[in-house]
Amino acid sequence: MKLRQIALVLLMVGGFWFLLSHLGSEGNFGVFAKPDPSSLTLNVVNTEPKYLPEEENNINVYKRALPSVVNITSTSVGLNFFYGLVPQQGQGSGFILDKAGYILTNYHVIAGAQNIEVQTWDKHRYKATLVGGDRAHDLALLKIDAPNLQPAVLASSKNLQVGQQVYAIGNPFGLSGTMTSGIISAIRSVRGPTGVLIQNAIQTDAPINPGNSGGPLLNSQGEVIGINSMIATNPNNQVQVEQSAGIGFAIPIDTAKAVLLDLKRYGHAMRPTLGIETLPIGPYLAQQMNLPVNYGLLIERVFPGGPAAQAGLHGGNQIAYLGNQQIYIGGDLIVSMDGHQVTNQRDMSDIMDGLRPGETITITAYRGSRKMIFHVKLGVAGENGPEETAQNRVPAQSVVHAALYHVFHAGKS
Repeated sequence: MKLRQIALVLLMVGGFWFLLSHLGSEGNFGVFAKPDPSSLTLNVVNTEPKYLPEEENNINVYKRALPSVVNITSTSVGLNFFYGLVPQQGQGSGFILDKAGYILTNYHVIAGAQNIEVQTWDKHRYKATLVGGDRAHDLALLKIDAPNLQPAVLASSKNLQVGQQVYAIGNPFGLSGTMTSGIISAIRSVRGPTGVLIQNAIQTDAPINPGNSGGPLLNSQGEVIGINSMIATNPNNQVQVEQSAGIGFAIPIDTAKAVLLDLKRYGHAMRPTLGIETLPIGPYLAQQMNLPVNYGLLIERVFPGGPAAQAGLHGGNQIAYLGNQQIYIGGDLIVSMDGHQVTNQRDMSDIMDGLRPGETITITAYRGSRKMIFHVKLGVAGENGPEETAQNRVPAQSVVHAALYHVFHAGKS
């Protein structure tokens, strides 16, 4: 009996071996068949790959801009749970301005850093020094000593259009040399990381993530139009540096151009100011206040000793209420600056961005129904009170939505 079992086992093993070694090798038995390489036919293109025009432009923008983009690592000292000193690192991006080694980035990228290192696109690392910072507008100027630097090409952010193609290059999550693309979604004013209003900020849907901060926002020619800075995290016009939610903001490059010389010379921005607080006026408010024109900036307050006060401009002398917000009316209504019509705070900001403290500007304003001309020598923001704060007021385009806003005379101050 045992001999039969042994013989059966040997027969089965022998048969299995025969199938594997003979039928399978000849390709005649199902799953055991070995593939014949000569029977596999591939469709192979023996020419260079062809790209769509949009793809070619994307590639060209990346190749042109990448050598100008740098990775920035900032090291500071913090306290751990046991109050021991521990190093803390942060990462961001920046871009080279000239062959002398000046680099532009965000202030929040290097804030509080005891040590700053810059890595160029060819993986060389250099120690950087902080030349100057504009904390209010989240800008910082660094310098490295390095050879063969390739500066970025700066464009203007003045005439940008919604729908325009843009590219963001930086180091999101530490992944160097990353490019994303999108469009300009809007041009609007937003509050930056320090709470200060940044005029004409560029809103884009090009993904901006931690590590992108300080990198360039480029147009379709590979020219810098903005500095990637912020990510929207809620609908209340507040922005933070967190994970991309599809709504990112870049500081317009013209805002940076206006302060670069100051950052290099003085280590901080010397911004011009009129020394006033203003309220944007639209048709509805103009009708309620019986103003001679239906646009402009109404001066609510003139800071004593400031440029506007010295030039003879007047602020409001009556308390009124716009909804539940107290305002001052009865002041001069600015309608023009240096021959350029002023309809809102953005217009004033655009004009002021091209001026320096100490320069004289011609202002056209109405006092009642009387049209007057003033020559104002611009001061330095902060010397005679805060900068113009129309950004804290209801925008002109909001006050024309009838019925919700009413102005009440509440006596004289």
